[in-house]
Amino acid sequence: MEPIIQNSLFTPYLALHIPDGFLSPGVSVFCWVITLVLIAVSLNKVQKDYQEKAVPLMGVCAAFIFAAQMINFPIPGGTSGHLVGGVLAAIILGPWAGTLVVTVVYIVQAVLFQDGGLTVLGANILNMGLIGTFGGYYLYKAIRFALGRNSWKSMTIATAVASWLSVMIAAIATALQLALSGTVPLMVSMIAMVSWHIFIGVGEAIITVIAIGFVWRSRPDLIYDSPLSLKVDARENVHSS
Repeated sequence: MEPIIQNSLFTPYLALHIPDGFLSPGVSVFCWVITLVLIAVSLNKVQKDYQEKAVPLMGVCAAFIFAAQMINFPIPGGTSGHLVGGVLAAIILGPWAGTLVVTVVYIVQAVLFQDGGLTVLGANILNMGLIGTFGGYYLYKAIRFALGRNSWKSMTIATAVASWLSVMIAAIATALQLALSGTVPLMVSMIAMVSWHIFIGVGEAIITVIAIGFVWRSRPDLIYDSPLSLKVDARENVHSS
């Protein structure tokens, strides 16, 4: 998400893509450590538990998220936002492979399109990718199982809530990092980030629900940890067609 938010008393632009120089060395290094550990664990899990057929799906998912992020949707105040994609990747691929996908997406964005700084890339991946992928997935899973695993209604609610909250938590994490770095006072950064991302989170939820709904209807067996009954139905539909 890249909303442009400027307070009259402070020069920094508050967005989820943090530029170079906006975080202190200590905060930046701390975020890098967490990010690298989670990436290393994800690599190990994917190599151990995932089959080779998951690799093409990871590539397709990464391409879709990257393309979807090129589409900006307007929000009140004359700015815009775009898809973050962490929850979407996690629902399709699971939290481990989803982490690797969003990591690649945000590396490409930073290197080729200068969306966020390279020295703070660890923080940007952590905020926009890993928080949403891990936290969003387990929240989605808990809601879905509580409301009914096989129900599209529960799937929709779980996807929407997890997507919206993933954006809100990312905004809060970014505000905290900016405040800890002494870039912006905590209340200023928190109010600015949270108020704008309430709307951006709604856009994230709508896009994610639409994308997951398409997969649910066409190839439910591609959804990570999808119910066995849906996998069987999908195979029967393929054989009968």
